Amino acid sequence: MKAGTNLEKVLESGQFAVTAEAGPPKGTNPDVIRKRGELLRSGCDAVNITDNQTAIVRMSSLAGCILLKQMGVEPVMQMVVRDRNRLALQSDVLGGVAFGIGNFLCLSGDHQKFGNHPTARGVFDIDSIQLIQMLKKMRDEKKFLGGDDISGEAPLFIGAAENPFADPFEYRVHRLAKKIKAGVDFIQTQAVYDVARFAQWMKMVTEMGLDKQVHILAGVIPIKSAGMARYMKSSVPGVSVPDSIVTRMAGTKNAKEEGVNIILEIIGQIRQIPGVHGVHIMAVGWEEIVPDIVGRAGLLPRPKL
Repeated sequence: MKAGTNLEKVLESGQFAVTAEAGPPKGTNPDVIRKRGELLRSGCDAVNITDNQTAIVRMSSLAGCILLKQMGVEPVMQMVVRDRNRLALQSDVLGGVAFGIGNFLCLSGDHQKFGNHPTARGVFDIDSIQLIQMLKKMRDEKKFLGGDDISGEAPLFIGAAENPFADPFEYRVHRLAKKIKAGVDFIQTQAVYDVARFAQWMKMVTEMGLDKQVHILAGVIPIKSAGMARYMKSSVPGVSVPDSIVTRMAGTKNAKEEGVNIILEIIGQIRQIPGVHGVHIMAVGWEEIVPDIVGRAGLLPRPKL
């Protein structure tokens, strides 16, 4: 398939990609997105706009992506199957493409019981793998899921998330293979702190040849405090934080600087692991640190393709 989005071109050219994440506001002010887009512009190849992350109501991912696109920052539109059925999902894809959005990330979504509307009804009309299949059908066959023709092109670069750390560990690589079979082009992983375990997963990925079929971007989340490190270790499902990181954060006088140092070390180690094609920096609420991390990691300037 001919390279389309900037992110796709960077990955297809074999360069180490950098993506980041911006959380939309719990309100209507577009300047929140614009400010975050400006902070992330120079350090990233594309910026994810989350879709009601942690099941808390926010400005829509579609609106946030349009705002980024208007300021010349490439968006990745996240889509969760928790909130919308197949009609609404396909409708949002068409709207995104009409505004020049080409990167889409297919997700299940955090369960609504964790958010601010715990009694909301989950939709889950299709699952995240079926969402990948649906987008592939829209792109490759120019057809809706129901079989009708789409008028116009739908040049989609299809992404998904993957958690290398969840149990059963041996199953994770087979779940990735399912997503590749469904048609995914790139993967952004759950946050990596346990680099040894991530390397073990990547070894399984490369042994199956999956790294040749999909672009894998390793997720990283900068830690601001010892409390955050302890919370990530104990309360965030699917995140594996080694005791050594908690100890380091607890024993430092400058927690934010130590948190950045830890992430820089992790990025350095990730870059040495065969089959990793990039890094996805999730510093939601701390977007201003991203250019510093990318620069100190030796990943600037970003390629212009």
